[in-house]
Amino acid sequence: MIIVSVMYPASEGSRFDMEYYLGTHVPLVNARWSPCGLREAKVLRGSAAPGGGMPTYSLMALLSFESAQDFQRALDQHGKEILADIPNFTNVQPVVQINEVMI
Repeated sequence: MIIVSVMYPASEGSRFDMEYYLGTHVPLVNARWSPCGLREAKVLRGSAAPGGGMPTYSLMALLSFESAQDFQRALDQHGKEILADIPNFTNVQPVVQINEVMI
């Protein structure tokens, strides 16, 4: 199993429309990528860094797939549509990482 982390860095002047993200973008991702092998999507909002400072990421989405091939298939089939929706809710470029589940 893999987990794809999609992380939106927190920064001064960044814009993030949480209502649009949760109400439109996440349902779009689920609708397009679930048939391609998306098993679960979790959304985490950054609240603080240790000691109370600003979080490194304002939001992280954790997308579980059975394999990297499933994720690649999802990207190949619907990646353009999903990525084109990002400017509708943020002006931040997300950082994406593919993680192999060890435990």
